[in-house]
This record gives sequence, C-alpha cells and structure tokens, in this order.
Amino acid sequence: MKIKLIIADDNSFIREGMKIILSTYDEFEVLATVDDGKEAVDYCKNNEVDVALLDVRMPNMNGVEATKLLTEQTNTKPLILTTFDDDEYIMDAIKNGAKGYLLKNTEPEVIRDAIKGVYKGNSIIQDVVLEKIKSNLAESKNQESKIDTSLFTERELSIMSLIAKGLSNKEISKQLFISEGTIANYITSILNKTGLGHRTQIAIYYLTGKVEQ
Repeated sequence: MKIKLIIADDNSFIREGMKIILSTYDEFEVLATVDDGKEAVDYCKNNEVDVALLDVRMPNMNGVEATKLLTEQTNTKPLILTTFDDDEYIMDAIKNGAKGYLLKNTEPEVIRDAIKGVYKGNSIIQDVVLEKIKSNLAESKNQESKIDTSLFTERELSIMSLIAKGLSNKEISKQLFISEGTIANYITSILNKTGLGHRTQIAIYYLTGKVEQ
C-alpha cells in the first residue's frame, strides 16, 4: 500500500518539483499539491491523506497553523519542509503536533526516509534544526535546564540528555551499553511521566524545563 501525500507550498516551482521527485518513489502517491495551509486542511478533511508536507510561510494559513488543525481534525501527519530554520516556527510547529521538521535543501533520499518514518509514527527532526534550537536556548537561558530531576531515574535522565543531543536509539544503545528495546521502554516511561507525545518534545523539555504540548 502506497503512502498518500499532499504537498502545500505557495511556490509552484517548488511544490511541482517536489511532486516530481517524490512520484519517482514507488512507495508514495502524491494525491495533490496546494497553495496554502487552508487548502491543505480542507483537502485532508475530505480525503484520506497519510502525510502532509507543509511549507511554513504561506498565505491565508501558514504551515504552523495548518499543522495544529490537521492534528486536531484529521489523521494526517504533518511534516514541515521549509527553507526557514527560524526558531519560533520550529518550536510552534512541534507544539502544534508536527511530526517532522526538515529543510528543503535536504537530499531527496533523506526526505523520503523522513516521510516513511513519520508515516510509521516516528518523529523526525534534522540535526541542524535541533542544533538551532539548542543554540538559541543556550544563548537565552545559558543552558540552565530546570526539569524536576526527582521525577526521573538516573538512567532516564541520561537518556533524555542524549536525546537532547540528537542521538538515535541505536546511538544511545551503543553509548549506554543497553539494548534498543530497553531504551524504548525508558522513553515510554519518560513520555508517560511528562505527558509528552514524542522524542522531539522530550529534547525540548530537557533543554527548557517546560512541557510543551
């Protein structure tokens, strides 16, 4: 079964180019391309769409606003794809339920893998984007994390720290010498304790001390 996609971007050259690229992969079916967030939301409310690729800056309704409505009103998973690595947009998109955040100059193979990951329920955020968040937070907060450490075990805190550094479960497994399955269990425990939805939110929570839903 193919993963059903739509592409929302106010630049026709970019959205049609993206459609051509993604259509070369057998696992995808690009159902439509639209001009703005409102059209994306309307389309997804009336059609079964697995993943919506959303530009951030669009007229009528931007990608962040569209992400919120898609998350609340449809089963479509939003994936932000933009040329802008603006911190405010990143944070807002994640808080609104974005399952991924990639820059448009990313290699097509990486975008393909990200779409497949988001479709499977994973959250994808590029290292360069996560580094941007961390850099901004370091400047504004001097890297002073204010999480309540009493809520977590030492192992959970270690895993949260490594997630915040952008490490994958496999990389964390090698560093802590425990299985990926055990790490997944710890992450589930952390999510349950914080009420967060995915690992990207764990990273932001660890770095800011705030639970951003």
